[in-house]
Amino acid sequence: MVNFQSLLQTIDSFIWGPPLLILLVGTGIYYTFRLGLLPFRYLPYALKLVFTKDESRNGDISSFAALCTALSATIGTGNIVGVATAIKLGGPGALFWMWLAAVFGMATKYAECLLAVKYRKVDSNGQMVGGPMYYLQYGMGSKTLAVLFAIFALGVACFGIGTFPQVNAILDASQLSFGVSREISAVTLTALVAIVTLGGIQSIAKVAGKVVPSMALLYILACLSVLVSNADQLVAALQLVVSSAFTSTAASGGFLGAGIMLAIQSGIARGVFSNESGLGSAPMAAAAAKTDSCVKQGLISMTGTFFDTIIICTMTGLALILTQAWQTDLAGAEMTTYAFSVGLNSQTIGPLLVSIGLIFFAFTTILGWNYYGERCVVYLFGTKGVLPYKCIFVVLIGSGAFLHLDMIWIIADIVNGLMAVPNLIGLIALRHVVIAETKAYFSGTIGISDDEELQTQN
Repeated sequence: MVNFQSLLQTIDSFIWGPPLLILLVGTGIYYTFRLGLLPFRYLPYALKLVFTKDESRNGDISSFAALCTALSATIGTGNIVGVATAIKLGGPGALFWMWLAAVFGMATKYAECLLAVKYRKVDSNGQMVGGPMYYLQYGMGSKTLAVLFAIFALGVACFGIGTFPQVNAILDASQLSFGVSREISAVTLTALVAIVTLGGIQSIAKVAGKVVPSMALLYILACLSVLVSNADQLVAALQLVVSSAFTSTAASGGFLGAGIMLAIQSGIARGVFSNESGLGSAPMAAAAAKTDSCVKQGLISMTGTFFDTIIICTMTGLALILTQAWQTDLAGAEMTTYAFSVGLNSQTIGPLLVSIGLIFFAFTTILGWNYYGERCVVYLFGTKGVLPYKCIFVVLIGSGAFLHLDMIWIIADIVNGLMAVPNLIGLIALRHVVIAETKAYFSGTIGISDDEELQTQN
């Protein structure tokens, strides 16, 4: 058993090693330059679109709600725990490489969400369905890759990011900060997940549309408080981030020191893991948006990476550096809690804010991944599989309170990485579609419709 677990860890390290990270970032670099630096040139326009109502009737939820649903799955423990882990391993320089992954990741997120809307379909219940499964099958013409992606993503929803890690984060935070027993928290959480998810995408989007912006704003204000109180050291902290990205970081305190390659790998890996650009998850939410333009939704979805990494992860990282938390013996959530305690000069408010953030971010991540899993079930088994899936998902949430199986989490991490492979193949194969649609939109002309394209292919 130990040898098998060791084998899984080796596979996990390989999958999330240089080959996949190079492919993820490389795809983003290609799209960034091939689309004429689109993330830089059109970010202000994209941010404007986020808050502009689209009168289109094609879709299930607003573009803003679709973005919040996607953000509900990405803004989570990765922003609090993941950033701390990256900086603990790679030093302050890891934050620079997280920025780099996010900048190029915006182009990847734009491309995959554009394709999701372009190739989306309507299921037997009249709801929009889309994502990598559909553009792999109907755009690229590969049913095999589409099925593989759906299986991998369903595995992540049921046994990985969508369930056990989030459940344990919520129960641990509730017990440590509020003294609520794990049993009571587990029952309450299971009931809340059941109520929201059984209501479908409208219910999930409604909750995400309120909780995600509110909690993100609260967390950002808390981080800003730490940054403002240490404003005199902010420039030095930013200089440390940039210099550490290209030089080895010396050991001090509880920090063991890190080389340049470790800073690059930990920063890019945690950045991609946090914003999920290129993994293929966000396109499933984007496909439900009420919009007649795949380019518009691509631009709106692109801002998700900006909000997640450039803003929230950056603020967490700077808080850790300014308070010297990264040099302590602490790790993960404990390191972030320490940073807020020192930064806000309070042993009560700091830990409380981190705990509340963890609880709500983890809860919305569960909701987001529940929806992603549902979309995969619809693709694999049709709408008849939705109710059984939701029941199984709720049971998994309830059982997650009593499971501490490291092996399951390793398997889930492997499957999470495997999701990216068919999706990236599709993004590369359909690059001409993304480029053509983008040029048509910004030149003021209308691209050919999906039906016309399919007829041409047939």
